[in-house]
Amino acid sequence: MEEVPHDCPGADSAQAGRGASCQGCPNQRLCASGAGATPDPAIEEIKEKMKTVKHKILVLSGKGGVGKSTFSAHLAHGLAEDENTQVHQSGSGWSPVYMEDNLGVMSVGFLLSSPDDAVIWRGPKKNGMIKQFLRDVDWGEVDYLIVDTPPGTSDEHLSVVQYLAAAHIDGAVIITTPQEVSLQDVRKEINFCRKVKLPIIGVVENMSGFICPKCKKESQIFPPTTGGAELMCKDLEVPLLGRVPLDPVIGKNCDKGQSFLIDAPDSPATLAYRSIIQKIQEFCSLHQSEEENLISS
Repeated sequence: MEEVPHDCPGADSAQAGRGASCQGCPNQRLCASGAGATPDPAIEEIKEKMKTVKHKILVLSGKGGVGKSTFSAHLAHGLAEDENTQVHQSGSGWSPVYMEDNLGVMSVGFLLSSPDDAVIWRGPKKNGMIKQFLRDVDWGEVDYLIVDTPPGTSDEHLSVVQYLAAAHIDGAVIITTPQEVSLQDVRKEINFCRKVKLPIIGVVENMSGFICPKCKKESQIFPPTTGGAELMCKDLEVPLLGRVPLDPVIGKNCDKGQSFLIDAPDSPATLAYRSIIQKIQEFCSLHQSEEENLISS
């Protein structure tokens, strides 16, 4: 996994790409060239396109396999149900795949000739696709844009933050699991957010215990041996949005492309999700009010 160095000077620093900590960083050449400090014309184009999107949220985690995509799907109230659905081009750009009147999805998977095709792209190709998704997709009037990112702190994350900088990102939701092997990478992700001045909405501890649907007894599948997300958030002074327990129905619903929140409304996991989603909505509403106050003043 390619990552930004822990003591990265930042893309806007005079030492960008030149400092000792930059050695070995996958983004060293880009930063040293000064391209990172030169505004990409696409930034203003994306800003214009994003005027119809009220809130932009990134879902991040330094660790793979912690449930970012599952969380993103539930946060957006479901994903595309028909894998064979195709993306169409309109006069104003690519049209998202709409599964409901208020739910559109865009994915690289929709652009592949076969669902089994591998995506083998280098940085520039991936960054170009991110730019197209933000600039060329006709999102229309929507309340939330949820960006599900890959694990780590590499090119894709820098590109998303850069391209959405002028459009104002509400913040990032960071996903972890309770065990230390995940928390180690999530701490780096939190540091990344602070380096690039990306607000942190909060942390979600996913797969946080398993509650037996019959006896209701809770078991720790991934024991929080170092205090879990709660202690990490306390140490790093970031909000803990909540804990989502394991539920086998989540996986079944995801495989079917169905909403777990609707199919299992009384599940402890559903209750946790709804509480977390409410906190995210409250954060975004406050962020919007603060921005409006700044504009009016």
